[in-house]
Amino acid sequence: MKLFKTAKNFKNDESGAVTVDWVVLTAAIVGLGIAVLAAVSTGVENLSNDIDTQLSGQGVAATF
Repeated sequence: MKLFKTAKNFKNDESGAVTVDWVVLTAAIVGLGIAVLAAVSTGVENLSNDIDTQLSGQGVAATF
């Protein structure tokens, strides 16, 4: 009978529910961060290449 009482107490215990909620929310935030990184990385790379091209084409005037 002790087994049934233990099983009933385990079923009614909700102390781990908050932990599960936080794990799910954290996973969602990490997933959104990865999605944003994937969406933005191409644009940042293109902008970086454009800046490199512009700076490579510039000359520095020497003033004496």
